[in-house]
Amino acid sequence: MSLAILLEGNNLQRLFNGLLITAQISLISVFFSCFFGVFFGIVMTSHRTVVRGISRFYLETIRIIPLLVWLFVAYFGIAKWFNIHLDGMTVCIGVFIFWGTAEMGDLMRSALHSIEKHQRESAYALGLNNTQTFLYVLLPQSLKRVTPSAINLFTRMIKTSSLAMLIGVLEVVKVGQQIIETSLFTDPSAAFWIYGLIFILYFAICYPLSLFSRYIENRWE
Repeated sequence: MSLAILLEGNNLQRLFNGLLITAQISLISVFFSCFFGVFFGIVMTSHRTVVRGISRFYLETIRIIPLLVWLFVAYFGIAKWFNIHLDGMTVCIGVFIFWGTAEMGDLMRSALHSIEKHQRESAYALGLNNTQTFLYVLLPQSLKRVTPSAINLFTRMIKTSSLAMLIGVLEVVKVGQQIIETSLFTDPSAAFWIYGLIFILYFAICYPLSLFSRYIENRWE
């Protein structure tokens, strides 16, 4: 019962390679979710009933159906229905962007609606038109207000990336599970050390983001 299990062979290197895959999935998903989510949030503030209805349907569908179901539908369904095989990492990134865009869009919508009415009226009084008011008054303040919540969403996406193991992606949890399965007979404490290290790795990534979110929120308030 020792840390030797982590040093045997290339176990440590395999774990860090798995962490790199987790980071790639998370960073790519976060980048595109942020970009598309801001646009989707703006769309959700439309005065057109049809546009708002479609946007709400998309958002509620994402929230009601578990993310794991979306992963299975995308990974197995696309291959069966369209005879197209996509690797697990591509599917995972696509589903995460699909999910993250909806969540980021709702945050952006809330941020836009939180802008006080008198600021819009003041902009009109200064001679700004609708586009100028949105670009110079509403959008900058909304992005500022949504940033702390967006960082928390990105932290959730990093942690949720562990679901990728269920469609065969060799991210850090999947690699840890493989190491445990091959080492359990020789070292009964393998699960403790491997999952302990994985906990530390996730904590090292997510906790600074949480602190950064809290710092920004306190500073901007």
